[in-house]
Amino acid sequence: MEQGRAEPAPRLRAQVPAQGGSQPVRGEHTGRDVSARHPAAHTGPGAPDAAYGHDPGVPDPATAYVPVPLSPLTAPPGAMPTGIRGGTAAAPVPAPAAAPRKQPIRHSVRGQVLAALREALISGELRPGEVYSAPALAVRYGVSATPVREAMQTLAGEGAVEVAPNRGFRVAERTHRDLAELAEVRAMLEIPALLRLARALPAERWEELRPLAAAGVAAAAHGDRAGYAEADHAFHHALLALTGNRQLLQVADDLHRRTQWPAPGGTPPRTADLLAAASEHTALLDALMAREYAIVERIAREHLASARRPH
Repeated sequence: MEQGRAEPAPRLRAQVPAQGGSQPVRGEHTGRDVSARHPAAHTGPGAPDAAYGHDPGVPDPATAYVPVPLSPLTAPPGAMPTGIRGGTAAAPVPAPAAAPRKQPIRHSVRGQVLAALREALISGELRPGEVYSAPALAVRYGVSATPVREAMQTLAGEGAVEVAPNRGFRVAERTHRDLAELAEVRAMLEIPALLRLARALPAERWEELRPLAAAGVAAAAHGDRAGYAEADHAFHHALLALTGNRQLLQVADDLHRRTQWPAPGGTPPRTADLLAAASEHTALLDALMAREYAIVERIAREHLASARRPH
């Protein structure tokens, strides 16, 4: 190198992940996060406020986004699946110039597949004890087998399915004892935390959770079992997020997921049953705002005990 002459810096080549479809995945160019199923999955920096504390990093539950479940492929015979929503093939659309992606597109597809599989499990469409292969489910949803396998591995970690070597994934068979034990552990964790929050937080904080309770009532009124399950999960998640305790939130989320999978021989709940469970969310908020601690504990115990019943 000549003295006084700077050598140019090496140029970095952007690594662009390979794309499997001819159309962009829904949500990629709109800024809409389709990979997260539930709000407040983590807490941000900053000291919690109030006596017990609410982590300011947790999103406002009133505006939290819950993605739309994936619909099965409904393309006409002979049509090529072109993305997670299905449809006929179209000319490739050039991607606009943008900053490099932090995550590959596959992550968004996996999130939508995971949401669809959860809905199918909760509704009983995927039956306990049955084995389903990733390639067959991939054809069903119009995607490759890779995001299906990734989603199934997540569900295996939640206890919803079990790996069947060289066959696929078997839907776990939940016993009545399993449901009773899960409900008991949830009560041990959630009720003490809820009572401490009840003594620490102002009424205005509980009022912020009204939209989540209303979402559960709306889903129940339509007999939407999967929709109610998601609303119920979002409500309990938002309650415990007010503690600012990330470890509690993670454990409680896992327990709640495990109580949602149907037990063998269980029948789908009636609309009246769903409405009764959803109304307990509203009654719980009323008691929290009124600082009626004994009523708070009674409603919470009755609500969690209902998870013992097979669905």
